Amino acid sequence: MTEDKEKSSVEGHRVSTHEEGVNLPPDPDAHRTDEEKAEIDRKLVRRLDFMLIPWLCLLYLLAFLDRTNIGNAKIAGVQKDLGLTDGQYSASLSIFFVSYAVFEPITNIMLKKFRPSVFIPIIMVLWGASMLGMGFCYNWSGLMAARWFLGLAEAGLFPGINYYLSCWYKRSEFGLRAAIFFSAAALSGSFGGLLAAAIENMDGVGGRKGWAWIFILEGLITVIFGFISFWMVHDFPDEAKFLSEDDRARVVRRLKLDQQASAEHETFQMTYLYQSLRDWKMWLGMVIYMGCDMPLYAFSLFLPAIIKGLGWNTSTVRSQLMSVPPYAVAAVFTVVIGYVADRTRQRGLCNIVVSVIGVAGFAMLLASDSPAVQYAGVFLGALGIYPCISNTVTWMANNIEGVYKRGVVLGFVIGWGNLSGVISSNIYANHKTGHGIVMGFLAVFLFGGSILMTTLLRAENGKRLRGERDHLVEGLDEKQIDKLGDMRPDFYYTT
Repeated sequence: MTEDKEKSSVEGHRVSTHEEGVNLPPDPDAHRTDEEKAEIDRKLVRRLDFMLIPWLCLLYLLAFLDRTNIGNAKIAGVQKDLGLTDGQYSASLSIFFVSYAVFEPITNIMLKKFRPSVFIPIIMVLWGASMLGMGFCYNWSGLMAARWFLGLAEAGLFPGINYYLSCWYKRSEFGLRAAIFFSAAALSGSFGGLLAAAIENMDGVGGRKGWAWIFILEGLITVIFGFISFWMVHDFPDEAKFLSEDDRARVVRRLKLDQQASAEHETFQMTYLYQSLRDWKMWLGMVIYMGCDMPLYAFSLFLPAIIKGLGWNTSTVRSQLMSVPPYAVAAVFTVVIGYVADRTRQRGLCNIVVSVIGVAGFAMLLASDSPAVQYAGVFLGALGIYPCISNTVTWMANNIEGVYKRGVVLGFVIGWGNLSGVISSNIYANHKTGHGIVMGFLAVFLFGGSILMTTLLRAENGKRLRGERDHLVEGLDEKQIDKLGDMRPDFYYTT
């Protein structure tokens, strides 16, 4: 082991950041001073943030709004008007997660093949049309079909955008951007409650119920933004049209110097799938993500009903409005944790601490009959769930190297987590049972899984520091070593 290796950070970065042996495009700033280069880099990152993040956040806000507004529609009367039993209503929630999870692992491959500027707008138009169609359902079968296609079309957005952003930013920058992106999910809860409360006033317009107008108008908005996205979503760094040739070179250089294969062109091979399936980090990541994703969907699907059942005798509209503050606070906290995790690179510790807050919140919901205490528990529950979603996805992306391998792993991790949404759709037959199951997932899978992952990653980093993995590169040339990805002895994991 070299002295440079021992002195460098072991938090998810390869040790070597020199340019020797790295296939870099020409440096357009070679004649500039280090201070000038640093200023150009800061301006470049700010421009990327401005061009990429706001629009992607808006798209995810619409996606999460469309998948969870059925919770708002329930207290507006959709179950009663369609004559659904409790089992049929739960099945209409569950079927979304089945199609969503089944198709999610392959969507990142499709994103890479068909380009983001084409793939993302198309799936948006498709899920917006499915959402709009839900407003014209007259029975359970129609609702089930619409929810199936909604899940199928939405499957590509969340894993796709996280994979896409990981191809633009350095590892030390990705967490905050992923957190800002995911905070749109929490904001959609706030916005969804306000929007649903307003749209319900259209009850009877055109002979349609208020819940039908929730689906119709929100679906129509998504279709419109889907078509606009053909011009607003950009391709990968080496092809992005909003960048000059020099800026494209700068982005590719900074990614390669961060030792990211996302700056390279690869063709898909089944080897990447096999590498992913043999990687223990993917399987443990699936467990951890399940520990926060199932509670996320349980929370977002049933929060209006939970608030309505607190015993305050709230009206439907007031229940919608009271769901706004917990989401707003969770959105802010998600960004704060993203910032802290990027600075400390202690993503496992962030998961552990935040999950404890969530467990405390659901314990309050279980143990107290006081509406005020339970409503406070709702806030803690939101704070303990939302930040862990983006933090876990970033944690996995930081520790998986290779364009397609990272895409496949993120697809499996996020897909498995979303499949657990089937569980969340069926646990709130009564509130005590639902709260208990959610608390169990947070405690066992999120809290326990994060402790195990952190422990194993630190142990592996120790072995690499001591040279116990150096034999893996003996007799290999630089290109063969690079193909090892995160199995390289000089790749250190973010713990």
